[in-house]
Parts: sequence; structure tokens; C-alpha cells
Amino acid sequence: KANGYKVLNIFHFLVLPDDDFFHELPETFPSDPPEPLPHFLIEPEEAYIVKNKPVNLYCKASPATQIYFKCNSEWVHQKDHIVDERVDETSGLIVREVSIEISRQQVEELFGPEDYWCQCVAWSSAGTTKSRKAYVRIAYLRKTFEQEPLGKEVSLEQEVLLQCRPPEGIPVAEVEWLKNEDIIDPVEDRNFYITIDHNLIIKQARLSDTANYTCVAKNIVAKRKSTTATVIVYVDGRWTSWSKWSTCGTECTHWRRRECTAPAPKNGGKDCDGLVLQSKNCTDGLCMQSFIYPISTEQRTQNEYGFSSAPDSDDVALYVGIVIAVIVCLAISVVVALFVYRKNHRDFESDIIDSSALNGGFQPVNIKAARQDLLAVPPDLTSAAAMYRGPVYALHDVSDKIPMTNSPILDPLPNLKIKVYNTSGAVTPQDDLSEFASKLSPQMTQSLLENEALNLKNQSLARQTDPSCTAFGTFNSLGGHLIIPNSGVSLLIPAGAIPQGRVYEMYVTVHRKENMRPPMEDSQTLLTPVVSCGPPGALLTRPVILTMHHCADPSTEDWKIQLKNQAAQGQWEDVVVVGEENFTTPCYIQLDAEACHLLSENLGTYALVGQSTTKAAAKRLKLALFGPLCCSSLEYSLRVYCLDDTQDALKEVLQLERQMGGQLLEEPKALHFKGSTHNLRLSIHDIAHSLWKSKLLAKYQEIPFYHIWSGSQRNLHCTFTLERFSLNTVELVCKLCVRQVEGEGQIFQLNCTVSEEPTGMDLPLLDPASTITTMTGPSAFSIPPPIRQKLCSSLDAPQTRGHDWRMLAHKLNLDRYLNYFATKSSPTGVILDLWEAQNFPDGNLSVLAAVLEEMGRHETVVSLAEGQY
Repeated sequence: KANGYKVLNIFHFLVLPDDDFFHELPETFPSDPPEPLPHFLIEPEEAYIVKNKPVNLYCKASPATQIYFKCNSEWVHQKDHIVDERVDETSGLIVREVSIEISRQQVEELFGPEDYWCQCVAWSSAGTTKSRKAYVRIAYLRKTFEQEPLGKEVSLEQEVLLQCRPPEGIPVAEVEWLKNEDIIDPVEDRNFYITIDHNLIIKQARLSDTANYTCVAKNIVAKRKSTTATVIVYVDGRWTSWSKWSTCGTECTHWRRRECTAPAPKNGGKDCDGLVLQSKNCTDGLCMQSFIYPISTEQRTQNEYGFSSAPDSDDVALYVGIVIAVIVCLAISVVVALFVYRKNHRDFESDIIDSSALNGGFQPVNIKAARQDLLAVPPDLTSAAAMYRGPVYALHDVSDKIPMTNSPILDPLPNLKIKVYNTSGAVTPQDDLSEFASKLSPQMTQSLLENEALNLKNQSLARQTDPSCTAFGTFNSLGGHLIIPNSGVSLLIPAGAIPQGRVYEMYVTVHRKENMRPPMEDSQTLLTPVVSCGPPGALLTRPVILTMHHCADPSTEDWKIQLKNQAAQGQWEDVVVVGEENFTTPCYIQLDAEACHLLSENLGTYALVGQSTTKAAAKRLKLALFGPLCCSSLEYSLRVYCLDDTQDALKEVLQLERQMGGQLLEEPKALHFKGSTHNLRLSIHDIAHSLWKSKLLAKYQEIPFYHIWSGSQRNLHCTFTLERFSLNTVELVCKLCVRQVEGEGQIFQLNCTVSEEPTGMDLPLLDPASTITTMTGPSAFSIPPPIRQKLCSSLDAPQTRGHDWRMLAHKLNLDRYLNYFATKSSPTGVILDLWEAQNFPDGNLSVLAAVLEEMGRHETVVSLAEGQY
């Protein structure tokens, strides 16, 4: 009972206290099972910041009373966490999960040898647990490949190795290979193998493996393509077995033959060496009425058997008579030619004033016919390549190569009687202005001072003989647009650029004369056409924007690009190097992928010149293949033009071919031409030898590197002359390969019909609808004036959060040199002018609205949407 009394007292002690006592008791008693350490159900993963998009890190732990992130050994502030809590229904334990956001700025601000990292830390009553470190890196992918594949010519069944080392990047780029733009899958085609270091191996080259190969590197940021490597798989010809001996003929001989078709040579492979036909006496010497004529592949004639009989005495007399007749005909021809020459000599002021029309070489000739029916023909590189003096490059197959000479089979310049004038495509201020004075505006507004009006009139540019190179227009303070159709050249005159109350007759023109081009050094190349805008000296209150297409490859940083301007005295001066602008620079250059936009308040003559700082610098070429519109002879000529990849260069060739009666046979192809000093090689393959033969005596033709790189020669091209055996042959199927030695190449798959009658001109690249050259007033711009004024008033003033014109320039990728815009009275207005020029003629206001939406300018977005509809 005593023990029971004690139990009752204890029970009484436990039951009777007031309620506040329970708050002093521990949550657990020693008899309860201990709470385990937290363990992570999800740990944070490594993340990459793409451009300016932040990343989220996430983790989950149980049981956890608290959970936080620590980044670079410092606790992340509690307000930056997003925490969620729940109870696991199975275990009854508390599960906590948390996430944080990491911005690009946070990562860039870290200094030290280690990358930016974060880890998750979870608490329970038993202690703490840390997750693994999750690294956050800024993702990127360089533009330049560390090693690019090189083109090759290989024999059938030979192993081919194409090497590729992708650009540096984070994360490391994945690599795939393209064959004629189709992805190569080694699982489907086991003849291909991609090594662990990204090289492509063709185990046994097949004819079907002749193609363009491209290495593609990609990660989460970007996708880069290497230059294309052209692989040509050739087949050397081999003889068939000898046929049986023929029956003994009347000439006491019989013969046998074999063909070079086991296999036939393909893709530039070697022809068979030896005799096609073999004959011998079939009477064991009893009859000797003929000689044996063994015929090799090089001596084959149109005779069915490939040999001729020895002449007899009657034939000798016939041959002597033919020779005498030929001599008489030649004498008559000389007399007639002399008569025609003297007659024509009286019709021309002089025969040829410029000797370059005779000595040729690769030097182009500016031809101006004295009669309207004579056409100007561009220089044909195949007509005088022997004049080139430069470095000699060692080639694998020098024995199979011949220079492009004056041989008539290589399509020399036509024998036209021409007159060469030393004139430019436009009249300069020193030339006679009488022929164009009537074309200009007859009067200027009276608000102009008399001396200024006279100066502007005297410096205005004349209309060119080719109106397709020039655009004229009369403009006032409302501004407008001048466009040279199909040339990629335009001049945007913003509203307010011309002072209030003044009227200017303005022009923009493309110069095609050689003497208008700036002088250049060996490593320099012309990247744009030479363009003039005027009138020079006109007073402007804000910059106009001159747009020109360029041919620089923007994927490389190995260029030094310079703007040049022609002074009034005619000499060229350096204006600015792109990327080196400062406060004293009079202009700004926005370089896009295919066009450059020059902002300047000084009208004049400009051109963009590039200087390669390394051999990796590349310019874009445009390859265009032309043939005759109709052909009634056995010969058929293919012309391959190698042009700077600008709209004006292609436009000029299309116009020229239209005059010459040519037609475009294939869609023009782009080629990246590197500054590696390697030549451009052109070759023709897979001709049906039973129907056609090539009159080229070598495997290929070559254009020297500096003739292309300098850009000083217009309409650069090579000609391949083919001959069909019969006029009944109307189908031409072949391949034409153009590639830089140890560089990129392109293949034209030609399948055309040779017609004796014109089939109609087919030059689809000249847009007949693009005839508008002048647009004036508000209709010339995409942004309505009220909305433009509203944007300028709201964005010109600096904002503390940066949501002003600087952010607009950043969002539109126009922030390469913000100080230029900062010097203008309305930075927003100049930025919008540049946006108008970039997006002409299809200015998409929805893109601009999206940018303003990101900047928080909702009221302006609504105005833009209303203006668009």
C-alpha cells in the first residue's frame, strides 16, 4: 500500500498542475525514437545561363525543419528563397523544398579561380546535411572552329579523313556531320565513322560520296557550321579485254579494239594509256598493200576504226590541188579583210585607245561601243591567264594542269572593233554638267542663300548612262527614302534631317568604273560597292543612313574593317576603323550579317575596305552559272562567274548576260573564300563522253587568289567550252565543281536542255516589281510620326532603372558604341532611324513592340499596335 500511495501521489502531481505547465515540457521524451538526419530527395543540378536568362536551382529534403541555399560560402538571403512545406503521408515526416534564382550579373561579379557554385543545407533536430555543389556557368560557343575540314580528291575505295575541332564552348559542343546538308548517321551507313575526337572517316570512298561535307557544332547557346569541304571521288579508266581479230580485209590487214570502259574515267580520273585499236597483216607477209596504224586514246579521230590507209599516187595530186586552192582563198581573204579594215577605220575615231583590251591577262577592260549594236563583254579569264605574274603554288598533280592561255578553245574575247573611253559611270564635279543640269530640280527654295544654292547645284551628281545604278529624288524636312532596285543600296533621309523650309535634290549612285575604286594593299579587299550620295556639302541637322551590302564573313573576328571616303580632289582618305570609334569620329557604322549601315551628316563617296589580320578571315563569294539562251552550233559554252556576294555585283552580271543572250542555268551558290592565299579551282565532271567532249586540255582551271581577294576586277569568270558530236543531242548532264584549294567548295548539278530557239529569258533574281526608287514623307517610314515622337519624349530622358534609350539600343543589338547616340539631341530618334534602315522595306512593328513590352513601356506598345493596324 505504501507503494500504491506513492503512485497515487505521482499521478496527482501529474494531473493537478495548471495548463501553463505543459508549455515547459520537452517535445519528445527519451522513450521516443530519435529524428533522423535530413536526406536530400532532390539535389541542385549544374546549370548554364544562356544569354541573359536567369536560372533556377532547386532542392528537396526530408525530414527538414529548415532548408536554405549557400552560394560561394555565403548564405543566400531568406527573401530570395521560395520555400514549400508538406508532410509525407507514408512516413509522416516533414518534407521541405526550396528554389532560388541566379542571374548572369551575379555570376559575372564573382572573382576567383573557382566557378560560381551553390549548395543546399537542411536542418533537423538530429543535425544538418549539405547537398553537393551545383555549379552555375555562363554558356557560350565561340564562332571560329579550332580546325575545319579540308576538301580532297581521292580515288575510288580510298579511305578519307576529314578533321574537325569544334569551337570552344560551355557546355562542350556536340558535333555532327552533314553531307549535302543531310545529317550523316553512321548507324544507317556503316561506311561512315565519327571518331571520339569528332573526325569523320569514310572507310571506302564511293562515287556517291562525292559531296559537300560540313562539320556542325552545337550546344544550348548556338549552332555553328564549319566551312564546307568538297570531297571528289574519282575513278581512273581501265581497258576492257581485246576484241577478237576482224576478218582479213582487202587491204591485207585485220584489226581488233578495246574500250576504256572497265571502268570509264569519272570525276576527273585518268584516261587509259595505250592503244585503242591494233591492226596487223593477216597474210603472213604475202600481201603488203597497207601499213599498220596503231591508234592511242590521244590520237583517236572521227573515223570509225581510228586509222587511215596510206595514200596512193592518185591521192597526192588531189592533196596538191587542195593546198593550192587553200592558198588562193587565203590571199582573197586577206584582200577583203584589208578593205573592210580601211572602211571601218574611217567610221571610228580610233581603234583601241586602252592597250589593256589587247594584252588582256586577267585585267578587265571597260568597253564602250561606238555603235549601239556592239555589246560590252566582261573579261574572260580563260583568254589570257598567261599574263599573271605571282607566286607559283605546288600542286599534287602539276603534270595534269595547264595554264589558261590564249588558245581559241577557251573562249577568248570576241573580235569586236571597239572604242575604249576613260570615263566613269557618273560625271564628277570636274566634268561637263550640261547633260544633266536639266534633270535636276529647276529651282531651290528662296530660303537658301544664293551662294549655297549655287554650290549644291554645281556638286550634284549627273544621271548615269545606266539608270539602274542611280536613284534621284527631291526631299524636304519630312524626309524619305532613295532606293536603287535590286542592288542592296539605299539612302534613308530621316524626318528633320533637312532643315525646315529647305528643299534638296538628292541622289545615291553605285560606281562600276574601275578607276573609282580605292587603292588597296595585298591583304586588303573591297567589301562593298563604291557608293556616292549627295549633294556633297549639303547642310544636315541629323545623320542620314546609307545602306550597302557587304561580302565579309561576319562569323570571324579576323578582320580589320575600315571606312574610306573620297575627297573632293579625288584621293581616298581613311575615316574610321569599325570598333575604334571615339567622340571625334564623324560617323557610326552598324555592321549586320549582310549589310552595313553608315550614319553620317556628311554626304560623299564611301566604300568599306577589309584587311585580313589572319588567314582565317573569309569573304563571301557568289557563284553564278550561265549558258547561251539558244545554241545552233556544236559548241556550247558554260560561264562561271565568281562575284563578291553583294546584290549589286549579281545584278550587274544578270544585266550583262541578258544583253549577251545568256540564261541562268542554276541557282547561284555562296562560297566562303578564305584569305589563305590558295587559288580557286574550277573543274567539270561526269560528262557523257559518248555525246559530248570538253575542249579543256587540263583537269581544271584556276583563278589566282589575289585576283579574287582584291575585288578590283568586275565580272570575274571562267568559261568551259563543250562540243557535242551531233546537233541531235539536246540534253547536257554534268557536274561543275568550284572550290578553293584546301578550302570550301560548291558543286553545280547541271541538267539542262540545249535548244536552237530562244526559250524565253529566265532571270528570276531581278525583281521586275522593284521599280520604286523614291519614297517621300511619312509613308516612307514604318513608325508613324506621333508614336515616334512619343517614344523619343519618354526614352530620351535618363531613367534610374535604365529603362531609357540605352536599354532600347541594347535590346535591338545597337549598343556597340553608345557614345555616338549620346552626342545626339535625340538618341532615341537616331536609334529608331537605324532600326528603320535595318528593317526596310518590311519593318515589323510587332518586333519593336515586343522590345518595348520587355522594357515595361506598355502605353507605347498599345500605340504601336494601333498604328500597325
